[in-house]
Amino acid sequence: MHASPHGKSTSRTALAVLAAAMLSACAVGPDFTAPAAPAAPSYTEGTQPTRTSAADAPHGQAQTLESGADVPAQWWTLLRSPALDRAIRAALDASPTLAQAQARIEQARQELVATTGARLLPRVDAKLNTTRQQVDVNSLGITAFPSPGPFTLYGASVAISYTLDLFGGQRRELEGLRAAVDYQRFELEAARLTLAGNVATAAIREAGLRAQIAGTEAIVAAQQRQLAITEQRLRAGGVAQVDAQRQRNELAQSQALLPGLAQQLAATRHQLAVYLGQAPASAQLPEFRLEDLTLPATLPVSLPSAMARRRPDIRAAEALLHQASANIGVATAQRYPQLTLSGSAGTQALSARDLFGSLNVWSLAAGLAQPVFRGGELVARKRAAQAAYAQSLAAYQQTVLQGLREVADSLRALQADANTLQARADSAKQAADTLSIVTGQYRLGGVSQLAVLDAERQYRQAALALSQATASRFTDSVALLQALGGGWWQAEAEAAAAQ
Repeated sequence: MHASPHGKSTSRTALAVLAAAMLSACAVGPDFTAPAAPAAPSYTEGTQPTRTSAADAPHGQAQTLESGADVPAQWWTLLRSPALDRAIRAALDASPTLAQAQARIEQARQELVATTGARLLPRVDAKLNTTRQQVDVNSLGITAFPSPGPFTLYGASVAISYTLDLFGGQRRELEGLRAAVDYQRFELEAARLTLAGNVATAAIREAGLRAQIAGTEAIVAAQQRQLAITEQRLRAGGVAQVDAQRQRNELAQSQALLPGLAQQLAATRHQLAVYLGQAPASAQLPEFRLEDLTLPATLPVSLPSAMARRRPDIRAAEALLHQASANIGVATAQRYPQLTLSGSAGTQALSARDLFGSLNVWSLAAGLAQPVFRGGELVARKRAAQAAYAQSLAAYQQTVLQGLREVADSLRALQADANTLQARADSAKQAADTLSIVTGQYRLGGVSQLAVLDAERQYRQAALALSQATASRFTDSVALLQALGGGWWQAEAEAAAAQ
């Protein structure tokens, strides 16, 4: 019985539809969706601060915390220090840490390129071979003629093979590798942000230490003058021995602070040299002082949702989550059939000169492999991939919470710093007024020089505390800008707009 033309047409149509469906099959596994950004309108409990208090002191102006504003790409320029700007640019250009991050990005990209070529394109291999062999035809039952002598067989062939991505496992694998490249890219941005923040913080620390050393040296000088007067009075019988001994102890305690401060200053500059990619012994570093820095009058505070979409460590955690999602698809596809097509063509000849004369060896093959029994391996691997995704999701959520906490801490720290600076400024003013009064009384003969030196010592101590409070305002301003993620995305936007 012969099939009708209509039946043959229907069969061909069905086969074509089946082939198209197999070639355009959807990728198994979940399609990745980025987690929703935090819905919180502010970072702190209660009313989020919008302005700090002011103090009657250098760098004591109030700071406006502008909610919803973006952090500039080169956020450290808000401190208006050319020396700091040069130092950070030098660090970004020469840091070995960033060189490592750049190399990791290139490694991830090349792994993506290699896997893309291996998965999406057919594999083509060319082969040349030569074989010296002997065939005993008598062993095959052929006795009509004698066995030939040894001969050489030359061969040349080209083989092609390709595994169809019927269920999208290969596409999910490439999706995961692209997410791995994104992860390394965000890690680089996080490293750049951390490095810039570390350089700025170290520069502020150096400036604060120089102020502490200068203040401590002034206190030591005042105590030395005070001790000299006390010892003169002791020799004249005007004071007791215990009073002189007490002042010697106070002087020794103040002097003991200087070596430690000098060591901290040296260690800070050594660390700065490393940040800039230089050896401490030969580093070319400027000297940073508080008076050369400008406290930003306005600090941008981006919204929590924007911070979560821009902070590089959060974006890196999101990239790992994306990769974990793609790995579920890879593990799922391993449970389904795999269709591999292969073919080869070549020639064989008894002499090398006849090798490329004609095509005399070829083959075509198709293989379908369906896992049947693997002892629960494939099911367990999918469940492991799902557990890894759950772990990555929890890590992402923890990173977001950590970012929110760091911004909240910085906002409260700025508020506390301003209040502390105000208190320190008031204390320094009171000490200065006391010193002025006591100095006037001394000129009139109402008090001794010892009283003047004591008032001067108290003023120096208040001024030292004031400089420490000033350094804290700078440090926490940098911490806020760093906690918000810097402004790396604006640099990318500017570069794209310039093209």
